[in-house]
Amino acid sequence: MRVIPMRAKIGLAFFVSLCAQTMLANQPVVPFNSPAALGAVMQQVGVGLALGFAVRLVFASVELAGEIVGLQMGLNFASFFDPTSNAQVSAVARFFGQMAMLLFVVINGHLLLIMAVVESFRSFPVDGNFLQALAQMRLYALGTSLFSSALWIALPMMALLLFVNLTMGIISRVAPQMNIYAVGFPVTLTVGLLGITATLPMLEQPVLTLLQQAIDLFAVQR
Repeated sequence: MRVIPMRAKIGLAFFVSLCAQTMLANQPVVPFNSPAALGAVMQQVGVGLALGFAVRLVFASVELAGEIVGLQMGLNFASFFDPTSNAQVSAVARFFGQMAMLLFVVINGHLLLIMAVVESFRSFPVDGNFLQALAQMRLYALGTSLFSSALWIALPMMALLLFVNLTMGIISRVAPQMNIYAVGFPVTLTVGLLGITATLPMLEQPVLTLLQQAIDLFAVQR
C-alpha cells in the first residue's frame, strides 16, 4: 500500500527476518557469485510477490462483492479514486474493503500472514528452483475461489434487493399514477443499507476461509 512509507516496510521486513532466523532450519548454501544465487533471489522474490498477491485476492473478493451490492443498490455512480489500488471504486466496495481490513486485524490475520512468510521458507527452501516453486503454489486454486466467494458474500443482499425491485415493479403496475422512480431509489437505498447492516456479521467466515486457503498455499510440505 502506498500510504505506508517504504522505510517502514523495509524495517518491518528486516525485523521479521531477524525473528524468523531462530525458527528456521539451516537453508541450502548458495555461492554468492554463481548463477544459482540469481535463481535463488528470483525464487524468493517470486514467493514473496505470490504471497502478497494471494492475500490481495482475499480483499479483492470482498470488494467485488461490494461492487455487486452497490450495483443492485444503484450506488455504483458514487465512485472515487482509491490511492491504494490506483483505480476507481464505488462507495459500497470501499466500505466492504475497509470492513474486511478491520476483520483481518481482529482475527489476527497479520499474525497468520507472518506465519505464512516463515512457513514459506520451509516449503520453498532457497534452492533457486523458481519454476517448481511457482507450480507448487497453485495460485489458480485461490483464483477460482474469488468469484464464487464474492457471489456467496453478496448473495443475501442480491436476493433482498431483487425482492424489493420485484415488489416495486408490481406496485408500478397496480398504481401506474405513482412516480416509481421517485419512490424506488430511496426505498432501495434504505433497504440496502439495512441489509448491509444485517449481513455484515456473515462476512467473517468467508474472509477467514479465503485467508486460510491463501496461507495453506505456502505451507505445503514437500
